[in-house]
Amino acid sequence: MDENKHTLMRGAYRVPLRDVLKVDCLSTATVLAGAAGLDRVVTRLNVMEVPDIVDWVSPHGLLVTTGFPLSSLPYDANEPGTAFAQLIRSLDTHQTAALGIKIGRYVDEVPADVLAVADELAFPILSLPSDMAFDDLLEQVHIRLNDVQAGVLERTDALHAALEGLVLEGGGLAQIATEIARVLSVGVLFTSVDGRERASAMAGDMRGALDEADLFEPAGRFRIERVRSHPLSIGRGQVHVQPVVAGGSDLARLVSFSPGRQLPQDDLYALQRAATVAALLITQQQAVSAVESKYRGDFLRDVLTGRAGDAEFVNEHAAGLGWKLDLPGIVISAELDPPLASDEPVSARIRRGWQERFFTAWGAVVGSYDRSAPSADFSDEVVTLLSVPVDKRKDPVEAMEFIRDKVNRIVASVAGDRGGGRRPFSVGTSRLVWELDGLPDAYRQARRATEVGRRINGGGSTSHFDQLGIHRLIGLIPDRDELSAFASDVLCELATDTAEAEELRTTLQVLLDTNLNVAEASRIQFFHYNTMRYRISKLENILGPFTAGPNLRLNIAVALQVRQIQR
Repeated sequence: MDENKHTLMRGAYRVPLRDVLKVDCLSTATVLAGAAGLDRVVTRLNVMEVPDIVDWVSPHGLLVTTGFPLSSLPYDANEPGTAFAQLIRSLDTHQTAALGIKIGRYVDEVPADVLAVADELAFPILSLPSDMAFDDLLEQVHIRLNDVQAGVLERTDALHAALEGLVLEGGGLAQIATEIARVLSVGVLFTSVDGRERASAMAGDMRGALDEADLFEPAGRFRIERVRSHPLSIGRGQVHVQPVVAGGSDLARLVSFSPGRQLPQDDLYALQRAATVAALLITQQQAVSAVESKYRGDFLRDVLTGRAGDAEFVNEHAAGLGWKLDLPGIVISAELDPPLASDEPVSARIRRGWQERFFTAWGAVVGSYDRSAPSADFSDEVVTLLSVPVDKRKDPVEAMEFIRDKVNRIVASVAGDRGGGRRPFSVGTSRLVWELDGLPDAYRQARRATEVGRRINGGGSTSHFDQLGIHRLIGLIPDRDELSAFASDVLCELATDTAEAEELRTTLQVLLDTNLNVAEASRIQFFHYNTMRYRISKLENILGPFTAGPNLRLNIAVALQVRQIQR
């Protein structure tokens, strides 16, 4: 069989079968079975001339026949149509769009079991007009596919031109999303790489459908990781995620939702073109934002280090940036936790990407509570000044409880369910600060709380300076060398990093924690009682008679804490 004679437009745009049936040649064709498959796409037409046609079919082809090849299929009087039914299953496996048969000359009727299989597979079987010429059908389908291709190209080019015009006229992501939604009849979200919404054009019922599919976190983040590899079907609709990239940088995600249909390849191509325009806009915005962010960061750093000037100038300058230094409040320091030793080394560019995503997520959540709250990226940390509402300022204890609860909610929202590739981070907060000149001390307290909290509780912790206990006092001592010298003087050889010293320090800490209860300490460390007595003797030879001297025990306990937070 000369396949090329009957096959057209291998790279053609796809047209649903129900639209192909509107050409003149097929206007009187009837659907015998498989009507649920009329949305199968057609890109070509092929004529069945031999019974073993399966070896020559291509995906998305409309296969037509006079019925003569079907009469040559094996026939069993006891099981009529069995080979025919198997042919239908094979054609469906090969993604054939449909089978059209001229009923009457060679095939009087299609067996019931074949029709049942077609309905089961949603594979359309068509009854073609007996006087239809295949050449006419080929020409009309070819014209139809060409018309669709021209229309799709025209629509895609028009969309691309419209989006470029929006960018050149100063439009933002919201306008781009609106234009995409209008042209393609889909809902659109632009999100950060980890799913934080940046702009949208999506009706409330569409959002509701996505929410019911559990694609939104309670804090509003779109669970981008659930649609990362493949489109996600929701009922009859589909969610698709298109990366927005430029120059090797992963910038954002373009999420589209078509609630009533699967997105055709033509729309996916249009979304790719739209993502290119969005990448241009985001790159421009990032260039401007980088300058603004540095300016904001430099100013906030000056405020928090006491170098910004008098209160009048600071407040006026902050207002010009859209900030409000409304005290009392607290300073918050948030840092990404360092990679584990077992993690693969990454480049500085990747680490910077982590920090940028973290700052974007942090800023979005803080902004949802207070858009005027000063917040800046200091390269290795994110710093925020969070104010206490006026109605909570009468009682300092109530004010602190309220602000800490807000911090915990902010941290929980930023952390989310760890989707989207977000990194763990640690947070520290200061005491309440009531005047601008107290901000430098508050900043140091917040940083200290972050550092100590991570050392004591590990990564991903939130620590408040007033709740650090003895570490709070240690943190107020500026001379780190003096602290180290104190720990070394008290612990003597136990201050070294040897394995024996580490083991003895552990035993010493357990003894202090159990108030020198030898039996309890032995049980906790799985030692024999006499072994613990021997260790106590060894420790007293090194440190002195700490079991009898409360002041010495106090010094040892403080020295152990100093070493823990400075190691």
